[in-house]
Amino acid sequence: MRRVGIFGWGVVAPRSRNIESFEKNLATSDSWLSAFNGFGPNNFLVGNPDFDFAEYKPWVDARFPATRFAQLDKKMGMPTKMAIGSFIQALGQNPGLEQALQALGPRAHVYVGTGLGDLPTVHDITLNLHRAQRRWDRFWAAPERNSALRHWLETREPLPGLPPDPTTVEENDRDVAEEAWWHFWAGQSSELREYLAEQKEIEGLGVESGNVEAAKLAVIKEKRTRNQRLQKKWGAPEPPWNAVPAEILWNIHNMPASQISIMGKLTGMSFAPVAACSSFGYGLKLALDAIRRGDAKAVVLGMTDPPPHPLVVGGFYNARVVSADGAVSKPLTQLRGTHVAGGSVVWILGDLEHFTAQGFKPLGMEPLSVGVTSDADHIITPSKEGPTVAIHEALGQAGLSPADMGSWDLHATATPGDYLEMETLRAVLPETVLVTARKGTFGHGMGAGGGWELTAQYLGYARGQVFPTPLSEGELNKEIGRVHERYVFDSPVASPQGCAGKLSMGVGGINACVISRPWR
Repeated sequence: MRRVGIFGWGVVAPRSRNIESFEKNLATSDSWLSAFNGFGPNNFLVGNPDFDFAEYKPWVDARFPATRFAQLDKKMGMPTKMAIGSFIQALGQNPGLEQALQALGPRAHVYVGTGLGDLPTVHDITLNLHRAQRRWDRFWAAPERNSALRHWLETREPLPGLPPDPTTVEENDRDVAEEAWWHFWAGQSSELREYLAEQKEIEGLGVESGNVEAAKLAVIKEKRTRNQRLQKKWGAPEPPWNAVPAEILWNIHNMPASQISIMGKLTGMSFAPVAACSSFGYGLKLALDAIRRGDAKAVVLGMTDPPPHPLVVGGFYNARVVSADGAVSKPLTQLRGTHVAGGSVVWILGDLEHFTAQGFKPLGMEPLSVGVTSDADHIITPSKEGPTVAIHEALGQAGLSPADMGSWDLHATATPGDYLEMETLRAVLPETVLVTARKGTFGHGMGAGGGWELTAQYLGYARGQVFPTPLSEGELNKEIGRVHERYVFDSPVASPQGCAGKLSMGVGGINACVISRPWR
């Protein structure tokens, strides 16, 4: 079976704008969380990524036309930009890696996904669309531009589907009632239908003869000019469909992978694996399988998520898994909930024999296997069976027994699930295993979090130690302490003998267990 190594990695995380600062920060037991300002004053802490895309401008300018960086900066959301940044970092870990990947042609794959997608971009565009729709409906529902409403105001005859008059609705609900009222009457407006007939004629212009490219540009210009005249004629606001920019398409889930393929000039398969909190583990399995089958010689693997956003913080809070008391909630302690975080992580994995023969040095540890399962039970509460089978699958694929494991990193979200996870772990592994839990450090990045945790594990083993966590020995939950005794607290510990494991459990009941070993 082909062995696989990591030949480049890059990170964007809270307090960590690159892999070097990430490693430096791991050496302390501090939490990297900060106050969330998305709701105004509140009691949430989050992991805000430390990132400035401008730092990567020289790299982009050296390889692309002068306009490319500005295009990326304007059109791409933060998840894509952070993934590009992490990829550029990863290329710098082994000089010549960029050219080696390009030389592989279709044998260089890109698997870069997301746990959440670019929700901030979708949110902002959706909000602008809502505002534009409101203005539009209000304009065409005004009596002076709506003969149907003028007639109804004279007769007050019953109409099917007529919403209540906003003036009769309680003040707290009036804005919703207004929108329903305006939308209904805009749909009855014969004046709007006249406008749309004129607009339909304009949009019906097409390319009929001559040079296609030149004719296309001429048609676009003519449509723009006529539409401007139409708007001026009616005095109408911009139609709501004009409020939706093309960026809604440029920031779908596969865009980080696509942009990395473009930035790196990588012509092999690229797509976005998505598996919630288990995304990085799932992507790693796909990468290992592709390299071992010979479909790929190298895979750029990564996950990226936006900075914490009210949609995510509020959603997690109402799923009862986020802490909101203004204090750091550490796994394995009071089980008050986790903290939302954003950022990215990218690894460049390659066929060990192929890349070492070219003089490239593998990093961290050697990934051996990934066991993946589904609970097929509950969307948020993990089962015992699903993770247990994932652990056994990973051990079996690696040809290891539980006694071969020296350390283990938990999914541990500072919720009651931590207790169940420890019970599950101890049902398989011996009492000698050294356990870590790191979401009290950088929070819970939906897609990137598992990659951060694995990178921390690998960086530590490369140093011969397990980095400290924010957890002090006196904070350990007593019930969890009765299940298992060996944890990494707020001081580093020498790397134990044996292999290292990492479990992730994703929303929807999907599990990924990664087994790795130190380089011999």
